[in-house]
Amino acid sequence: MAKAKKWTSADVPTRFVDGSNRRIAYRSLGDGPTLILCTRFRGTLDSWDPAFIDALAKRFQVVTFDYAGLGNSTGDASYDPKSLARDVIELADGLGVEKFVIGGWSLGGYAAQIVAVVWPERVTQLVLIASTPPGDSPHGPTPAFSAGSLKSHATLDDETMLFFEPMSVESRDAARASRLRIGLRKTSRSPDVPEQLYLRLLRESAHEDRFQDDGGYRDFLEGSDLPILVVSGDHDIGFPVENWFSLPRRWRSLFLIVLPRSGNAVHHQYPELVAHIVICFVEAQSTPAA
Repeated sequence: MAKAKKWTSADVPTRFVDGSNRRIAYRSLGDGPTLILCTRFRGTLDSWDPAFIDALAKRFQVVTFDYAGLGNSTGDASYDPKSLARDVIELADGLGVEKFVIGGWSLGGYAAQIVAVVWPERVTQLVLIASTPPGDSPHGPTPAFSAGSLKSHATLDDETMLFFEPMSVESRDAARASRLRIGLRKTSRSPDVPEQLYLRLLRESAHEDRFQDDGGYRDFLEGSDLPILVVSGDHDIGFPVENWFSLPRRWRSLFLIVLPRSGNAVHHQYPELVAHIVICFVEAQSTPAA
């Protein structure tokens, strides 16, 4: 009997589930508890570093997806975090997944937090990568990040500035290596979000670097027993880690990990390490205390 093909994130097929007046494109890799990942602003299925996804897939069923109307998904596009959160629930329902770990990178962290608050019975753990808590935050993005995130075609230097630490030789090398890995997939790639579309969506919704707390999200998460992991770079010029520093003393179940000489794509600079941190966190927080 022929062995079943062992997929990697560079070749796993893109599939679809039907939602309300839309089809959501997704990829599923690995076995174990389901981990649904929400991507960043302008992100698609092909914005994730394969090394990170493959490392997670050793212990999880990792599900990545395109938001409605973006990439290979159909429907009305929006960067309203509430809409992005509904995409998660429609995806989980379409896959027949009742409970899952929810994760989010950058803007995707807004969606992940809303999912955890509005549908708490569905979420076992919350994992946030280079994101920000709900409500007013004292530290905002730098002008360079705000301008660079809107450039239609990012060079390696642009990506290094936006997502890594340009002052570090190791981080610059990591940026180059991650870019090469992301380019490994040659077929069935998700198209980039067109400039005209993402600019229009920003005008129609709150800007992606501010997470408006119009649903009591912060109060809920502060008092919740839901295990929450935040992983950030020490120099994220888009979503500064300093906004989290005072919260572990106040939020009942928040764990904060800060990695050195890294920025908004901390999980692309340290893919295996961040995946290992996520795996250990979920497994530890799945075991009842003695």
